[in-house]
Amino acid sequence: MDRVSSTPRATAAKRAGQASGLGLVLAAVATVVWSGSFVASRALHDSVPPVQAAFWRWLIAIAAVAPLAARETWRQRALIRRHLGFLTVASLLGITVYNTLVNQAGTSTTAGNMGMIMAASPVLMAVHERLTGARLGARRTVGLLIACAGVLLLVSKGSLDLALAPGDLWMVAAAVSFASYSVLLRRRPAELGGLAFLFTTFVLGALMLAPAYGVSLAVQGGFAATPATVGPLVYVGVLSSAVAFFAWNKAISLIGAARAGVVYYLQPVCVALLSFALLGEATGPMQLVCMALILGGVVLGSRR
Repeated sequence: MDRVSSTPRATAAKRAGQASGLGLVLAAVATVVWSGSFVASRALHDSVPPVQAAFWRWLIAIAAVAPLAARETWRQRALIRRHLGFLTVASLLGITVYNTLVNQAGTSTTAGNMGMIMAASPVLMAVHERLTGARLGARRTVGLLIACAGVLLLVSKGSLDLALAPGDLWMVAAAVSFASYSVLLRRRPAELGGLAFLFTTFVLGALMLAPAYGVSLAVQGGFAATPATVGPLVYVGVLSSAVAFFAWNKAISLIGAARAGVVYYLQPVCVALLSFALLGEATGPMQLVCMALILGGVVLGSRR
């Protein structure tokens, strides 16, 4: 009798472990891919206006996702109309505002700083979940604090004097927007398919960006379509948008915003390595020490 009754529990525990592992992997995939988007935004800072870069990113993302998502989106059109308010807010935070702020930040701060500051967003995710009654657990809380300490040391360069550039402040705003989006994902209607949600938010986000894009064209003019501009735009449109957002949204549904957010602390490490390799931004001993703290916090905080 005990053997029979324990089998369903063992099976459920195994499935929960598999779902947790998959969620962590998907969160890591999204984090690594998004790290490259900060480098791409920095690379475009003097050739493509921020709003135009954001607008084209989402047009490319829509084109990439449409063949896979258009049919599902059409089937769920009544459900989408019913939840249009929620979808509009999610699109505004995660699509329209967040990426535009990242591009704006890239005009006046380094890719390394962009990644470091964005690592503050998991703190906001965890705090929000705690305020709404979720238990983070002692191990995850300690991991979060260790990783946060590494980020603060990295940003301050070991000093208590935080001299933030305008781009740093834009990234603070971007972190708030992304954290709000991630927490909001927990309220996504369960019956709404992942691809339909992704495609709808991309379309709504691009539509909300369209007026700003028109103003940017009139005031700043367009940009030259060269390999140096089209390449980064294709990267952020296909990988950083279609692939990474799908992976992140699925990770949130499997392990929650707070736990996925701890994995997100890997981002400043990835950004620092990529920005050094591709943009020549130096990484010194202090950065390496801070990266060790961040990685240690990620390992500790991602475990139950």
